[in-house]
This record gives sequence, structure tokens and C-alpha cells, in this order.
Amino acid sequence: MGKTVFIDSYKSKLSVRETQRGIRFIKDTFQKKLSEALNLEYISAPLFLKKGRGLNDDLNGVERKVHFDLKEIEGEYEIVQSLAKWKRYALYKYNFGVGEGLYTNMNAIRRDDDMDNIHSVYVDQWDWCKVISREQRNEEYLKETVIKIVNAIADTQDELQKLFPVLKHKIKREVHFVTSQELEDKYPDLTPKQREKEETKKYGTIFVMQIGGLLKSGIKHDGRAPDYDDWKLNGDLIFWNSVLGEQIEISSMGIRVDAESLVAQLKAEGKEDKLALEFQSGIYSGRFPLTIGGGIGQSRLCVLLLEKLHIGEVQCCVWQPEIKAECKDRGINLL
Repeated sequence: MGKTVFIDSYKSKLSVRETQRGIRFIKDTFQKKLSEALNLEYISAPLFLKKGRGLNDDLNGVERKVHFDLKEIEGEYEIVQSLAKWKRYALYKYNFGVGEGLYTNMNAIRRDDDMDNIHSVYVDQWDWCKVISREQRNEEYLKETVIKIVNAIADTQDELQKLFPVLKHKIKREVHFVTSQELEDKYPDLTPKQREKEETKKYGTIFVMQIGGLLKSGIKHDGRAPDYDDWKLNGDLIFWNSVLGEQIEISSMGIRVDAESLVAQLKAEGKEDKLALEFQSGIYSGRFPLTIGGGIGQSRLCVLLLEKLHIGEVQCCVWQPEIKAECKDRGINLL
């Protein structure tokens, strides 16, 4: 269960209508800068997918998907949890070439997510994916891409603060790259999230690499599905949130699995049977292109750049009655 943090001194710097204008400005501005930085074009994306194709994101493998049937079509359908796999299929379907990519607005329901200051059961993010060459499947290319994304966010913040000068917090453009094992070695007595907090507090902007496999301690830094990110070439982009005094993850991304890493990671998770599914067989056979991709949280980016305390100030969702009541008492406007 999530825990919502309240800070007595917090007061929104923007009115509700100013907040709405700020949300629209961030979304319009950032997606333009992102598409220019990574050579992406916008495409439409599904809200739900047919069950059994292997296209839906399994996240950590334990989350319950929202599912339903249809009146006129046989089969069972699932609300997407993310488009991590579907994007790669779309690049293949629409004949994208090396150096070309796509982005889309992804809306999802994650019924098992905690609900707190930065989590809700409604997920909105920019899902993006780009075709790369075999030679670009390396850490250097991953880092170059991360830096481009951070600069696009920082440029968006600069323009936003010209529109709303009352906003003062500046994110750090310089990215501190660190592996999950290096974090464990540095902070052996802390949990993975506590390690992230300490490192982000120190550096401002960090990218934690190599997430998904077991660390020396025998635990994972965090769970990752074995069939989209290459666990040796992925990571989380995290910024320091000055309002909460906590880290905030804005993006999970990485170079996607090729046939070799797909088989190795499925074997590590005991899920080799997935190779028979449509999506996974497309990777194993080499039919689908090599890619890099990720998701960038829209509401979380708005929380960060608009200096908000609660994600409900920038997105419409449902909340626990007691949280709604306390926000109202404190003058925090949930949309």
C-alpha cells in the first residue's frame, strides 16, 4: 500500500487553471523536442490488445491485467500495461528503417499499483521506440540517448519557467551514470529505493543501469520483464524532486533484447515457453528490428516541472476518500 506524504509548508505555485495551461504547455513542448532529438514520428496506439499474442507488457509478471470480452468478437482482451512490446511490432509493421523511430501517447490502467504522491492506477506516458543497428547495441549509444532526453526535458523546463517565472527549481542537465551493482556495493545496508534516493540527492540527475538480473546479494534492484529490455543495456532515469525531498523516476528505458539476450533472460526467469508467442518468436527469428525504447511519464514530468506535491494535481484519477479529504483540507486541488 502506498503512503501519501503531506508537507505543511506546501502550497501550489499555480492556480488550477494555470496548472492546466502548464500541463498542456509541457506536453506540447516536450514531445516536439523529444521527437526532434531522437528522430521520432507520432503514431496512433491501442488502448487494449488481444490476450495471448505476447504483446502486452507483463511488468514484473505478477500484476493483474484489466481484461474483458466483446459482444461481436471472440476472445479475451486486455487493457495495456505499457506498449513496450507493441512499439517494436509497430516499427516492423510500418517498415521503419535504422535511425527512424516512433512515439505515441500511451494510456493504461495498472490496477495493482500503489497510490501515493507519484503513483496512481492510471498511467499516461510517451512510449517511444527507435530502430538501431547491431553496432549501436552498446552502452555508449544508450548513454548518448539518455543525455538527449535529459536535455529535451531541461529545455522544456527553461521555456516553461519563462511562461511561469514563479517556478524556480532547476533540474540538473549533467547525468550521473551508475549501475545497480555499483549502488549495492556503495550502499549495502540500504534497500534499492533508498540507494536511489541517496545517489539522486547527491547528483540531482542519475541513470541507474543494468536492471533486471540478480545482484551479488542474490536480490534484484528492481523487476523487469525478460522479453523487452536487455538487462545489460537498460536503466531508469531519475531526478531529484525538491518539493517532496525524494527521487522521482521519469523514465524506464533501454536497448531491447536481441535473440541471444531474449533466450538468456527467459531461461533465467524459467519462461522459455514464451518463445512460442507471436512477439517473442518475431525477435528470436530476427523478423523484428533491433531497437531502443522506453516510456516517459507524462504526469510525473508535470509533477516535477510544475513543482507539485501530488500527482492528482496534474491528472484526473480516483483516490482514497481519506486522501481526497486531507488534500481538500490542505488546499491541494486534485483534478
